[in-house]
Parts: sequence; structure tokens; C-alpha cells
Amino acid sequence: MTVGLEHYLVLAAVLFCIGLYGALTRRNAVVILMCIEIMLNAVNLTLIAFSRYVVPQLLTGQVFAIFVMVVAAAEVAVGVAIILAIYRGLTDIDVNNINLLKW
Repeated sequence: MTVGLEHYLVLAAVLFCIGLYGALTRRNAVVILMCIEIMLNAVNLTLIAFSRYVVPQLLTGQVFAIFVMVVAAAEVAVGVAIILAIYRGLTDIDVNNINLLKW
């Protein structure tokens, strides 16, 4: 039995659903950022799987996955900086207690 495109897509869908569930149900900002990273990795897996099985000569899926990784790294840097700034001011990173942007 060989591993086909369907296997990768099912794995990516499961990873995305786990990340979405975690991002919607958790209250800790760091855990929410990690769940968003899981969702982005699921998208990377899908991009690379489609690139490998649909057009194996071109590396378009791999190039897009690298772009997604760059955006994910920037998102983590900005997100952690915001979380650290909020933690210094409130000593709490519970997203339900963060209302700094309200007037």
C-alpha cells in the first residue's frame, strides 16, 4: 500500500481541525498562537502534497510553503511581542481579560 494524495489531505484536514478547535476554545494567548501555527503547517502540508502529486516537475507548492513559513515566523514575532507587552502591563495573558483596545 502506497501513501497517496488522499492520505496527506486527510492528515492536513485533521491537523487543521485540531488547530482550529484549539484556537477557538483556548483562553491562553500563547496556546492560541501555537494552534494558529498548527493550522499554517496543515496548509503547508496541503500545498506540498498537491505540488508533489499534481505537478511534480515544478516546485510551486514548496515555494508557497516557504512563503507561508516566512509569514508564520513574522506572525509569531509580532504576536509574542504583543503578548509580552500585555503581560508586562497586566501580568495576565488570558484573552478574556485583555480589553486594551476598547475606549
